[in-house]
Amino acid sequence: MARVLIVEDTAFMRKILIEMLEGEHEVCGEAGNGREAIRLYKELSPDIVTMDVTMPDIQGIDALREIIAHDPDAKILMCSAMGQRQIVLEAMKLGAKDFIVKPFQKERLLDAISRWV
Repeated sequence: MARVLIVEDTAFMRKILIEMLEGEHEVCGEAGNGREAIRLYKELSPDIVTMDVTMPDIQGIDALREIIAHDPDAKILMCSAMGQRQIVLEAMKLGAKDFIVKPFQKERLLDAISRWV
């Protein structure tokens, strides 16, 4: 069972992710923006992070960059809507392990997590 940090600016989407992970993995924290994500990553040392691309304050790509600088072995799954292909490609070059397209499919989410933890 992996410890997952969920980073998503929309409370409704965080709730959906938590429900999908219930019974499969432990949600060790939730962040609503990139700044919280960086702080919680350093505080909680999760096994894996689901990171929204578009967020207020600090964007997902910038939070990814900072977390990877802190921990080059961080396992981060980027979450994006269709049409953000260029951002996803940049995230993969920076060290993201995978990306999940919104709206989320439970099987795809669980598969991506199990592949990296």
